[in-house]
Amino acid sequence: MRRDRRPGVLFDVDGTLADTTYLHTLAWSRALTDAGEWAPMNAIHRLVGMGGDQLVPRLLGHDCPAAVHRRADRYAEVAAEARPFPRAAELLGAVHDRGAAVVLATSAPGDELERLLELMGAGPAIDAVTTADDVERSKPAPDVFVAALAAGSVDRARALAVGDSVWDVRAARAAGLGCIGVETGGFSGHELSEAGAIQVYRDVGELLDQLLTGPVSGLLD
Repeated sequence: MRRDRRPGVLFDVDGTLADTTYLHTLAWSRALTDAGEWAPMNAIHRLVGMGGDQLVPRLLGHDCPAAVHRRADRYAEVAAEARPFPRAAELLGAVHDRGAAVVLATSAPGDELERLLELMGAGPAIDAVTTADDVERSKPAPDVFVAALAAGSVDRARALAVGDSVWDVRAARAAGLGCIGVETGGFSGHELSEAGAIQVYRDVGELLDQLLTGPVSGLLD
């Protein structure tokens, strides 16, 4: 292990730091219709957090490149409604200021992430970013978290992930990381715990309130 590696927290973005899960659900629904396919929105929602490489085959039982292609255009139609969750930027700043690396690890493409970062206004607190553009497989494969560890020079033994879906939890565990869950993506605390989350909070605001008494405290100066 390299001695220059540091503690860090790897944050999912959609549904965790930003209120976008249902916007992605709507975008996928419209993209599927464009491609001559259909699936109920509740089924789509349960898979949001994956990239199209994982979501579409699980949803339809087969690939649909046309739907994957259309998703970006359909999301662009609703992207203006995206909002960061209250205190998300404050949380990133608190983690960064206490000596842990802050790395964003998302299945979203880079261009969609850029707008969310502008809205969040937490740029100085973010040490590194990994997106779907940086990996071959999206969550629940561990690739994005593995890439995030490298991008942030983070010590795997002193790192935690934060996410809102069971796919985040499974991806983190596959990468050898503990994962903290938040319920803002629509998965219940019970579901996140059953998937292996080591702690579940209502939202990132509650995580911030308990930052010095919860799992993240062990990573901070």
